[in-house]
Amino acid sequence: MFDWLSSRRQKSESTQRTEPAGLRLSGAGRSMKQGLLWVALVSVTLASACTWASAQDPSAVGQFSSLMNWNDNPTHAVLLSNGKVLWWGSFANGGKPQIFEPVSSTNTVATPPGYNIFCGGHSVLGNGQVLVTGGDSALNTGVANASLYDPVSGNWTFLPNMNAGRWYPTNTTLPNGDVVVTSGEISPTLGTDALPQVWQVSRGTWRDLTTAQLVLALYPEMYVTPNGTLFYAGPTSPSRYLDTTGTGSWTTGPSLNFSPRGYGPSVMYDNGKIMVVGGGPGPTATAEIINLNAPAPSWSYTGSMANPRRNANATLLPDGTVLVTGGTSGAQFDDYTHAVYSAELWSPATGTWSTMASLSVYRGYHSVALLLPDGRVLSGGGECNTTPPCNRNTAEIFSPPYLFKGPRPTITSAPTSIGGGRTFFVGTPDAANITQVTWIRLGAVTHTFNQEQRLSYLSFGQAAGGLNVTAPPSANLAPAGYYMLFLLNSSNVPSVGSMIQVDNSTHGHKHK
Repeated sequence: MFDWLSSRRQKSESTQRTEPAGLRLSGAGRSMKQGLLWVALVSVTLASACTWASAQDPSAVGQFSSLMNWNDNPTHAVLLSNGKVLWWGSFANGGKPQIFEPVSSTNTVATPPGYNIFCGGHSVLGNGQVLVTGGDSALNTGVANASLYDPVSGNWTFLPNMNAGRWYPTNTTLPNGDVVVTSGEISPTLGTDALPQVWQVSRGTWRDLTTAQLVLALYPEMYVTPNGTLFYAGPTSPSRYLDTTGTGSWTTGPSLNFSPRGYGPSVMYDNGKIMVVGGGPGPTATAEIINLNAPAPSWSYTGSMANPRRNANATLLPDGTVLVTGGTSGAQFDDYTHAVYSAELWSPATGTWSTMASLSVYRGYHSVALLLPDGRVLSGGGECNTTPPCNRNTAEIFSPPYLFKGPRPTITSAPTSIGGGRTFFVGTPDAANITQVTWIRLGAVTHTFNQEQRLSYLSFGQAAGGLNVTAPPSANLAPAGYYMLFLLNSSNVPSVGSMIQVDNSTHGHKHK
């Protein structure tokens, strides 16, 4: 079957390799006069957006930092268990990763992996190492390599190759800490890899799901469900369930109301609850939600954004809201002439969106957004390099409204690791004023989709000097790995996140 999204992505990558669309002001038939008029128009629009943002109360709309100049465009970004960010750029620079330190806002060069990991998949293993699968060999052609990055030693380790090259694959962490790799382009002639493979952490080998071969869209949006299966949420329809036991099997799920949602991000904003946002062609301002805990799950519309968006990013925040940043409202792919600067915030309680402060530059295709341990959101990159409105080798940090609503609660002590379903003590002088406890898995984002982030609300009770907090009872709700624990007070202000390594591998999962 013809895969519209796969084909569209191939074409877009091909275009970017030869001549980024953002550089062709006159090449598309515009006169120099039209180009200058456009630059002037963008300058006025950007100035107006920045004026609007600066005139707003940051406790209502948040605030973006000033631009940070980087030496490359962050196209992939992974939060490490030490609170730093491993990131790398696009195309020829995909094999040159760097480490961003959020406290000092500085970058340092990381050890190269030895091949180009641009357009690969990534996830954080239970021990904190980063698993990278696939990457970039040539035009729309993946590599079969897989490797581990160790944030402690700073070194890379080659793993056994996958069955074939994968370009735009997705990594999904299973409840026991193993990782399923789906999709990815082998080459323009061989097409998309239909074979899901499971990286077995304890054995150091790949397990093939030979009876679950299916061609999916590239960078499929996959989630572990409360019953331990995987759910394909998009960007194409229908949704599907993948059982990874044995040699694997697929079953068909409900269909999206709007499809395809190409380059429209999605999030699991609570256990078993997923939202997909925007995307195209179109693009659309609509968003849909599904509750996989329901007897017969189905997609339904929630509130629509103020702006249609494609090539945007969606980020889970500690208070359970969802921040959407960047993207384009134009009909053409990565259309910087219709940049969306203002961020938007979705409330799961009301199903409505609020307009936030504005980015300084266009962040569309090849941009990233990643939650940091201090509750801020790193936003950077974008392939467009026309100034204005683009400046891809930059980043900026968004401080959500909750950081302007009073003192933050503090965590004075917390375990560095816990077992599945355990109750553990968190020291805090603010126990009497804590109304919510959440944790969010460390993120790994590229091409609008974060392959790792997921949020859970944790039950808790007051104790002398702090709180007794209970982890989710099932590994299906908290796959083995690292999470940021947040305490929120009655003003909905979160603490700085405390890193906790979770081993739920022996509790409540069905995978062998």
